[in-house]
Amino acid sequence: MRSHPKHNTSTEGRASAVVRHSVPLLPQPRYWLLWGIVLAAAVLAIGFSVQAVAGLTTNEFGVDQELSRHHVGALTTVAMALNFLFAPVAGVCIVLMIGLYLLLVRKSFVRAVMFVLFACSGWVASEAFKLIVARHRPNPALLFDPLAPETGSNSFPSGHTAFAVALAFALYFLVRGTRWGVITAWAGAVLAVVVAWSRIYIGVHYPSDVVASFLATSAAVIVLAGLWNRYAPRVFARLPFGAGSEARAEATASEAIATQAHGS
Repeated sequence: MRSHPKHNTSTEGRASAVVRHSVPLLPQPRYWLLWGIVLAAAVLAIGFSVQAVAGLTTNEFGVDQELSRHHVGALTTVAMALNFLFAPVAGVCIVLMIGLYLLLVRKSFVRAVMFVLFACSGWVASEAFKLIVARHRPNPALLFDPLAPETGSNSFPSGHTAFAVALAFALYFLVRGTRWGVITAWAGAVLAVVVAWSRIYIGVHYPSDVVASFLATSAAVIVLAGLWNRYAPRVFARLPFGAGSEARAEATASEAIATQAHGS
């Protein structure tokens, strides 16, 4: 009489295995925390440098003035459209719509959470550095054609650009490994550069502000990806809803089938 193998795997263990399989692991450099620290340090070095050396800001403002002197109707329309779409209110709407689509239509709680976290990481990073550096925006009164005059000590880095970079990362992570992966990566990179250009074209940021946005957001994404890969499977496995409950239900069903097969 042939004996059946003994099933020692618990339902909780099966659930954890299912969740680990369903939570996508994201690309990250080997020393991800170190990379994050280095990029963040680079952002601070740029920010403190432009604050300490007066001539740097003056030279940068010359770029804003030159662009302001040569505004073109079509380019102005594009720049103002991006100014609206990547502002906090419209940006939150975009993130929520895509997140709800992933949750309600694609039935993927894990990917919805992943997208929202990474799409918002640029805002969080930019706001943190804004508070630390506190650089004043370009003076709109000195521009030839101020399109959207803004004042305040929140110029460094650019929140619009940071959101565009983070959104590009978040969308790429969703389609990575599919035929849309490369297309999304390139399209996201181009979009982020265009948004960065628009902030200088409008005259609300200096060139170093938008450059720092790429570094700040990359630092946030790298650190967040490292934390996601390390802790997300454990967190989702313990949730009483979403991926956790689905995994436990699947594990329970699998165990029931295995028990039935053993009994027969």
